[in-house]
Parts: sequence; C-alpha cells; structure tokens
Amino acid sequence: MINEKNINLTNRFVVCMLAMICCILWGSAFPSIKLGYRFFHIPSDAITSQILFAGMRFFLAGILTILFSSLLNKKYLVPKKSSFPKIVRLSLVQTVAQYIFFYVGLAHTTGVKSSIITASNVFLALLIPSLILKQEKLTLLKIAGCIIGFSGVVFINLNGAGIDLTMKWNGEGFIFLSALSYACSSVMIKSYSKHENPVILSGYQFFLGGFIMILCGLLGHGKIPVFSFSGVFILFYLAFVSAVAYTIWAILLKYNPVGKVAVYGFMNPVCGVTLSAFFLQESSQAFGITGIISLLLVCAGIFMVNKSE
Repeated sequence: MINEKNINLTNRFVVCMLAMICCILWGSAFPSIKLGYRFFHIPSDAITSQILFAGMRFFLAGILTILFSSLLNKKYLVPKKSSFPKIVRLSLVQTVAQYIFFYVGLAHTTGVKSSIITASNVFLALLIPSLILKQEKLTLLKIAGCIIGFSGVVFINLNGAGIDLTMKWNGEGFIFLSALSYACSSVMIKSYSKHENPVILSGYQFFLGGFIMILCGLLGHGKIPVFSFSGVFILFYLAFVSAVAYTIWAILLKYNPVGKVAVYGFMNPVCGVTLSAFFLQESSQAFGITGIISLLLVCAGIFMVNKSE
C-alpha cells in the first residue's frame, strides 16, 4: 500500500498517476467480472448468484486489505471502538447498496445506459459537497469540465447505436441509486478519514459489506454452480482490484477535495470499454476514432476541473 508520509498526496501529478492506476484497475474489472461469470457458470439473469459472487469478492478484498496493511505496518490493524459505526454505515452505502442496486439495475437495462448513468456519480460527488454540505466551492469551470468529461463517456458508449429514452424504476432507477451511493460514499470517506485511517475503513467495510452480500445471495438461493482454477484466479484478482483501488482512492480523498479526485471517475468506463475490447473482443470502437475522441474529451474535462482547484 501507499506510505502517506513519503508521498505528496496533494501534488497534481501524483494524484493523476494514482487515480489513473485506480481507473485502469477498475476498468479491468469489467471484463474480469464477465470472465468470472463464464468460469463459474453463472447465468446472466441469475441476480442472486451474481450478488453472491460479488460478496465473495468484497469479503476477500477486506481480508487482503487488512492482511497486507497489517504486514506493512508490522502490527495487526484493528479499528477503534468509535470507528465501528462509521465502518457499518460506509459498508452499507459503498459496498452493499451500491452493488446490489447496480447488479439488479443492470439486469433490467442495457450496458450502454448503465455505463452512462453510472458516470453521473462524478456530478453527484461534485454537487453533494458543494451545494448540500457547503464543503467545497462549485465553479463554472468545474461544471464545464464535468459536462465535457461526461460527453466523452456518452460518446464511447453510443457506438452509433443510439439510445432510447425509456426508464424503468428497477433498471435505470436502480443504476442511478447505485451512482448516488457511490457519490455519497466518497463524501463519507472524505469526512471520516479526517479522524480515521482510510485503509482500516476500506478493509473492514469491505469485509462487513461482502459478508452481508454473501448472506443476501444465499438467502435468495444464489449459488456458484462450478468451481475452477480459472474462476478462483479471477475471484482473487477482482478482490485485489478492490483492495488496492479503493484503498488508494480513499487515501486520495483524505488529502484532496472530493471533486478533484472524483472527476477521474470518467476514465472508468473508457478504460472498461478499452480493456473489454482487448480481452473479450467485444468491440473495435475503443481503438478507433471513437475511442480517441472520447479519451480526449474525458482528459479535457479532468484538466478543467483540476484547473479550477
């Protein structure tokens, strides 16, 4: 993990590099999850089995985060008694609510719509601390940067197929609630990490959130039909992605305004489409003019938001 004492975590170049590592890792999760479903023989409509799979991923991510951080600190990291209520609230919002809403919503809408609506979490993460909590200043440059970055996400997902305007409460509605949960969790991490170790918060909230999701999956009769070496490898990789990316993200949020970090979230779908195209041969758009224009728009949006800080 990151040694906070030896790195200037407010430096724009450092923030950019670390945030991009997170986005690449999260982007790799898109094809990895699909491969996991394939290796474990989980059908696309088996929502409770998918929630069980996600719960196993985050439960393992919690163990890995706590274990690695304890080894680096040469002592077992245990949260303070006063930290438990924060860990519970964070796990319910960041892990349980976000991913249950996401998996159920994804089953009732298209991947294109899901990707675009999910990208709205950047707007929400910017607006909540600025307009509701009055913690950060909202500027025209920030708003313009978010709009330009968001247009890049829309551009790479449309792929010339267009998008209909139908809305379902358990489809697009749940995807939006997932995005809202993510945005709220970013603000919570920013607030809690003022007095808490963000690594401890991440590790234990993953552990608890994953356990709750496993229970939800099992109570809904979810199951993992087939265990294989490939499936277990993917499961450990996804746990590694969550453990590393969310921990780095939490540390960045501790030292920087939420908007300055959250805007890099526009890179997630770009990385996801690009890596899916490479590993799953799903689309050629990521390597053509569409991908280049989308990347330029997202980068321009990120630059504008950071310029306003």
